[in-house]
Amino acid sequence: MTEAYWERPWLRFYPPSASKEVAPPEGSVTAYVAEAFRRWAGRTALLYYGRAFRYGELYEGVRRFAAGLQALGLEPGDRVGLYLANSPQFAIAYLGILWAGGVVVPVSPLYTSHELRHQLADSGARFLVVQDALLENAQRAGVDLEGVVVVSLKEALPAWQRLLVRGLPVPKGPGVYPFAHLLRAEPMAAPVSRGPEDLAALPYTGGTTGLPKGVEITHGNLLAAHRMIQSFNPFTERSTVLAFLPFYHIYGQVVLLLGGLLSGARLLLFSTPDPDWILEALVRYRATHFFGVPSLYEVLRDHPRTHWVNWRRLEVVLSGADTLHEATAEAFFRRTGREVAEGYGMTETTSASHVNPRDRVKRGSFGVPLPGVQALVVDPDTLRPVPVGEVGELALSGPNVTRGYWKREEENARSFFAEGGFRFFRTGDLVRMDEEGYFYFYDRAKDMIKYKGRPVFPREIEEALRAHPLVKAAGVVGVPDPKVGAYPKAYVVLEPEARGKVTEEELLAFLRERLAPYKLPREIEFRGELPKTDVGKVSRRELREEVEGGAA
Repeated sequence: MTEAYWERPWLRFYPPSASKEVAPPEGSVTAYVAEAFRRWAGRTALLYYGRAFRYGELYEGVRRFAAGLQALGLEPGDRVGLYLANSPQFAIAYLGILWAGGVVVPVSPLYTSHELRHQLADSGARFLVVQDALLENAQRAGVDLEGVVVVSLKEALPAWQRLLVRGLPVPKGPGVYPFAHLLRAEPMAAPVSRGPEDLAALPYTGGTTGLPKGVEITHGNLLAAHRMIQSFNPFTERSTVLAFLPFYHIYGQVVLLLGGLLSGARLLLFSTPDPDWILEALVRYRATHFFGVPSLYEVLRDHPRTHWVNWRRLEVVLSGADTLHEATAEAFFRRTGREVAEGYGMTETTSASHVNPRDRVKRGSFGVPLPGVQALVVDPDTLRPVPVGEVGELALSGPNVTRGYWKREEENARSFFAEGGFRFFRTGDLVRMDEEGYFYFYDRAKDMIKYKGRPVFPREIEEALRAHPLVKAAGVVGVPDPKVGAYPKAYVVLEPEARGKVTEEELLAFLRERLAPYKLPREIEFRGELPKTDVGKVSRRELREEVEGGAA
């Protein structure tokens, strides 16, 4: 039964546009940027709150910014922190860093000074590009940098909107430079020569299970991921794509920013994901592709304006970055008539590794491996493939898979293994594959609860709780207990109208109809809200820390 992984049954369900393999990329991202931006120079690349930026305009900005960085002393291979919200300046800075031969270190704008300090210090960043509203936070981080470039998002707005927005004072001081200052440099005619094995980006893992680690993403990884994704869900110069997913995150960075701009698409750019603006833009600009996350679909399923959009007209409606609860998918389908295609990926796979084919979506599954990806489900202890249909750890190989973690040799030794002539990455996710090659997520291996030796998956309990019509959100973690190993504890957020009315015993009675007795939570704690990561996932790490600290 394990031979099926090598036979790749999923290939039968590829769309006609998809190739079965992806050739190893040659060259660098910037070579493709030069070709694409020159070809579509007169077309709109970004639309930012009503202001259009053409490809030719961005191309000049990228080359000027790169020259400005070189004038500050940037050398090939130097790391540059990028600490700002989605904006035209983000696109220019990201591609400008690559054009100058640097390495992008994207940082969440939601990070505290402590989190920022870890990422800048660990990466060895020499320079930082920072939004003016975040400058004080960056200065509190206390990292010794050779140059800080400060961005005002106000400068990218249409003229009439700039009159309505209060600007922050222009920063001054040694080593501090306004973004506009770098754009005064003479454009670099050609990018610094880089190859597919050279480092391009150093994003950090989300830290849901521990301290974030730098993930080495090469130019070859980025180009391979772009080809793989585009062969499945292609953009063209006629595509209009909503770009509200954060660019610092690998999902928005590779699928939207690079995917859109290397394909000649028009990106509708948002600094903040406001549902009203998103729905209005979908209609006004006749968007063709919609990429979201489960928490947004949860909002849209009940939003009063969701019916404005003809969702069936869109070429792609996709969810990633977290598990899409079946209750959310069903409610969204009932409201819109459109099935959401779920995908899967990690920072370590340069965004996506799996997605549901557009015309053959299986609800509850995160789809099939993309072209060029070899996937196995293995026993976490022996690393041998398990029979099809059994749960094990997902292992992935392909040209989009990272070469390793930054300065974490012990972690790399644990995370990679060889099988069948391939180098596989251990995802840490427990999944199963069905006979058609579709994959299903169960849980993070680290989150699995062992109750009297039996595996209990927190996600299964969360899904059962979410099926209750008055439960808005749920998170489940294990509580250590020497008698049983660990038992599940649930944290529940009720819908506003149910708060104070639904009891723990009522929920347990609901769960008894859906779960085996050993899977029932011993405790249910009601909360007003649950801790979330910066991409909207319930942070089980923080819930576990409460339990371990005795605060639960």
